[in-house]
Amino acid sequence: MHRLIARLKKTAHRVVRLFHTARCHTIKSKYLLTGVAFSLFLVSSPSISTEAGVLRSIGISVADLGNPYFVKLVESTASKAKELSPNPVKMHIRSDAYDLERQTEQLNQFIDEGVDLIVLTAADEYGVAPVVAKARRAGIKVIAVDVNAEGADATITTDNVQAGRIACEHLAERINHKGNFVIINGVSVSSVVERVAGCKSAISRYPDITLLSDRLNGTGSLEGGMEAMTYLMEAYDHIDAVFTINDPTALGAIQAAEQAKRGEFILASVDGAEFAKRYIDKSDIWIGTATQQPVQMAEKAVEIGLDLLNGKQIEQKFILIPSEFYEATPN
Repeated sequence: MHRLIARLKKTAHRVVRLFHTARCHTIKSKYLLTGVAFSLFLVSSPSISTEAGVLRSIGISVADLGNPYFVKLVESTASKAKELSPNPVKMHIRSDAYDLERQTEQLNQFIDEGVDLIVLTAADEYGVAPVVAKARRAGIKVIAVDVNAEGADATITTDNVQAGRIACEHLAERINHKGNFVIINGVSVSSVVERVAGCKSAISRYPDITLLSDRLNGTGSLEGGMEAMTYLMEAYDHIDAVFTINDPTALGAIQAAEQAKRGEFILASVDGAEFAKRYIDKSDIWIGTATQQPVQMAEKAVEIGLDLLNGKQIEQKFILIPSEFYEATPN
């Protein structure tokens, strides 16, 4: 457990290391307590393009580069851009820590830097609308991933309602459709709201399941999961099932339970991160995770962005990627 937590906390540093190849001539890093910002060249190149249809630079703003899911989004965006563009592509990478003001500042920087494409996980679906509109007026294509963003050229997300529903259906089945249920919620963005809605729709079919709590914000982080689960265990003597909105929150909840010597409940989450799958394979508590496809999401964002830059009409403005439930294979 301690090794796993240490690896998760170091993920932000891993981003720089993974991208630092012999062909990367420039990397600028700036680490903040609540966010990460850096730029890199996939190959040496000018960063601003005025030529229609040419992709020379991408600005990407995601919520948390300490979360392997968002790291994979960034990695896959960069690798797909390098694969598809005949030109050198510069990546401007930012972490907004779910802070709308910070993300607005980041997107304004992208506009000033003259990027061709912005890929973002919105800190606030509607709050980003003014700066998204500003970017589009400047001729920049804007693709929202993971979370809806009002006014974006296209949006690509997991079917989050389905993800929450299948996770909680599995939990309900494992507790024989009765018992005390808690949800560790998260930041109020569309993906989280939809996962919780899907979960609640699943358990609402079973009158013998009591939802004790669904309002605690675990902030989508290991630390937040620990804090929320600690509070829930102090508030309730017995819990049968826990749903968390992502895998880092789940890991924090499990650590809190271990410290409190509480093991009466089972838990399911959303993300499908590799660290989660490894833990689930040997865990009696964490029964599964509803998967997301960050690679597919990022690659589709770059493909659509290039199509838009080349003046093509896109067939779908809103794309939902189905989720599957990962659980340990029975021995």
